[in-house]
Amino acid sequence: MGCCSGRCTLIVLCTFQLVTALERQVFDFLGYQWAPILATFIHIVMVILGLFGTIQYRPRYIVLYAVWAAVWVTWNSFVICFYLEVGGLSKDSELLTFNLSRHRSWWREHGPGCQREEPVAGFQPSGGQALVPGVSCILEHSYVEALHSALQILVALVAFVYACYVVSVFTEEEDSFDFIGGFDPFPLYHVTEKPSSLLFKQVYLPA
Repeated sequence: MGCCSGRCTLIVLCTFQLVTALERQVFDFLGYQWAPILATFIHIVMVILGLFGTIQYRPRYIVLYAVWAAVWVTWNSFVICFYLEVGGLSKDSELLTFNLSRHRSWWREHGPGCQREEPVAGFQPSGGQALVPGVSCILEHSYVEALHSALQILVALVAFVYACYVVSVFTEEEDSFDFIGGFDPFPLYHVTEKPSSLLFKQVYLPA
């Protein structure tokens, strides 16, 4: 297949997914969002498998990547609902941190245009840093997180379509290769059978 084929497009999409996933992983680490950290780590592994399968013509890896793309869309849809408080979810809950951290999102204190206010003396939590949300933010942290997830959903949907297309192309190429005898071992046996039969006849020729 040429450079403008679906295979090359899928390689570009997987590479872009890796870049955006690593960027998101960094900010999730800074915000101590343990559930997104775990999900993004699995996503990075699956994208690498999909990229490897696309480069090495391994349709099984691409199928696994396509299945994960559907799961990834579902997870990011949940994240959007969580931060936009859809379906009774609350963005102030500790669901994404496994109750291990009081942080909500790195963008809550460091969003675009946010100005941090120093906590009032005597109101700092014991044993940790005071979590004061930024003020005068251009965009609230919930919308920033939702936009991140929306971008992941968009890229995953496009990648899912191209993954299915590439798998179908690889399968057709394998079927056509089998049809012309690419994996048929019998011609090899037929080729080696003739010299052995001739040698057997020469041994038993009368003197």
